[in-house]
Amino acid sequence: MPVAVITGGSRGFGRALAIDLSKDGWHLIIDGRDGAALAEVGELLNSVGGHSTVIAGDVSSARHRTALVRAARRSGSLDLLVNNASTLGPTPLPRLEHLPLPELRQVYEVNVVAPLALIQESLPLLRRSRGTVVSLSSDAAVEGYEGWGGYGSSKAALDQLHQVLAAEEPDLSVYQFDPGDMRTAMHQAAFPGEDISDRPEPESVVAPFRALLASGAPNGRFRADAWAVRP
Repeated sequence: MPVAVITGGSRGFGRALAIDLSKDGWHLIIDGRDGAALAEVGELLNSVGGHSTVIAGDVSSARHRTALVRAARRSGSLDLLVNNASTLGPTPLPRLEHLPLPELRQVYEVNVVAPLALIQESLPLLRRSRGTVVSLSSDAAVEGYEGWGGYGSSKAALDQLHQVLAAEEPDLSVYQFDPGDMRTAMHQAAFPGEDISDRPEPESVVAPFRALLASGAPNGRFRADAWAVRP
């Protein structure tokens, strides 16, 4: 039974991916800050025939990260690590001249430091399984959008860490995955008061993500639309 750790698995893309993998018999270790929402997802995963371990907490906590890795170790392996949890920072999104530095540091703590720390702690298991590391990126990492300096620069930093990780760990598969705009709570927070009903649901991005996983593609940064199933 393959084992995956998915951070931010209680809602949005993380939830959609966990449900899809669970249907194929994966053991999922998922986390989230909302304990009630996380427990509900755990029950759903088990109802569709999967096996799940849910651990409520914040990925920026070292103790919480250790709990995730311990759960994977108890499961016997770690085949896939998905760094999906992230924070947008202050909203409405401020221009750089008004971006509070304490909040910028927190964005980096969650979006850059925590994923790297989780990778570091997971490496012994990942090396043993010749596993896969995927972190969620964003077009804001490569484009200059007004107001997106904090979040976008954190994702750019995370992308660079993955490029270096791929060079240092040639036996692992290391991807940065840009899902594009999705109809999520985070995206709504970025555009308060706007109608985002035209954005695709997170479930629509799962198939491209899994196509990338199954492709054996060389390490790198990929957009979801490059892996969309064509009619």
